[in-house]
Amino acid sequence: MKLPAPASLDPAHDCAVLDWASSGAMALTGFRDGPPIASPAAAIGLLAEATRALERMTGELGSQVSVDPGVVLSGRAALLGLTRSGQTSAGGATRLLRAADGWCAVTLSRPTDFDAVPAILAADNVPDDPWSALADAARLAPGSAAELVARCRLLGVPAAALPSAPAERSVIPFRSSRIAPRAPAASLSGAMVVDLSSMWAGPLCAHLLGKAGARVIKVEGATRPDGARRADPRFFSWLHDGHEQVTLDFHAPAGRAALAALLAEADVVIEASRPRALAQLGLAPGEHRHRAGQVWLSITGHGRAEPELAAFGDDAAVAGGLVGWQEGEPVFCADAVADPLTGVCGALAVSAALLGGGGLLVDLSMRAVAAAFASAAAAGSAGHGPHDVYRDGHEWLVYCPRLSHHQAVLPPRSPDRLW
Repeated sequence: MKLPAPASLDPAHDCAVLDWASSGAMALTGFRDGPPIASPAAAIGLLAEATRALERMTGELGSQVSVDPGVVLSGRAALLGLTRSGQTSAGGATRLLRAADGWCAVTLSRPTDFDAVPAILAADNVPDDPWSALADAARLAPGSAAELVARCRLLGVPAAALPSAPAERSVIPFRSSRIAPRAPAASLSGAMVVDLSSMWAGPLCAHLLGKAGARVIKVEGATRPDGARRADPRFFSWLHDGHEQVTLDFHAPAGRAALAALLAEADVVIEASRPRALAQLGLAPGEHRHRAGQVWLSITGHGRAEPELAAFGDDAAVAGGLVGWQEGEPVFCADAVADPLTGVCGALAVSAALLGGGGLLVDLSMRAVAAAFASAAAAGSAGHGPHDVYRDGHEWLVYCPRLSHHQAVLPPRSPDRLW
């Protein structure tokens, strides 16, 4: 199934750039002291059409879910008070580094990522400024961007090279394979969704399915709870409001048995771990029988074909080419944008699978999702001409010459307006 063609967020606008300006995401895109960037604008139109498709499908499967694309993209930033920071991600953990042959992104968000820096640099100790040292390595490495990315990935540090050209428009962000027979009828009303994921993409998908009427059970490991709990608790609550929460010890036989029982009963399973993690528990898809119609959504950074490659929302977006551009240099697009886009695409993929009778494993790659939206952004707002971005006092505005319309660049949108 292909993502829908781009469409305007606001039919009265009929202009993706104006919609991008009003979404809250444009305010997060660009250098801190410079103007917000309009270049990824057409991605908001594609997201709007994806959410409309989700609204239609959830209406057929259960309760119709209407989603505000602007809140999806900027809701976390509104909660956490994030702002645009150019070649440093809004969340601060990922940076774009210039190399002789292009650009790459590296994420240092975990203690193990910082611990790996000496090995990446072939140094004895962690440098006083790891980011400056990595920037020097990117610029001076013999293989440049690809060389630094390869060294990071070898040590489990999320990294990606920025593609030299956007993906073709026909890119499909997920693949499916059959794991069980189809069910004669499927519904989200009362369906049991077991959510093994964490952070943002998987929980957002579960959140949307829950709003459509599903019973969502969030499962966390006793020794490895969801990392989103350590951030602002409002963000965690936003995604998990109304969900049942279960903590299991996966290292104990009783915990593994309880998880196996939940998976056997589930209508939908959402997981975002590396494939070997569930395989070590003997619970990976394909290692046991699945009930007819069950849908298993597997979210990874780069697809199940590349199972060891870790990714977070900002470096996955760079891997897919979804960035803003200013004077020939890339900047991060919105806030960890591959995460919320993947969450919406995951809910869309699960809904489409259920409408077809289910029985599928859906392989959803954050990189592929970003590439799909980057290909939409490459098209721009055809026929509208260049859009001026200018400042009026303390306010940034966008002017559409075709519509003769000025739109203020609005701040990130609060999640209490998601529905």
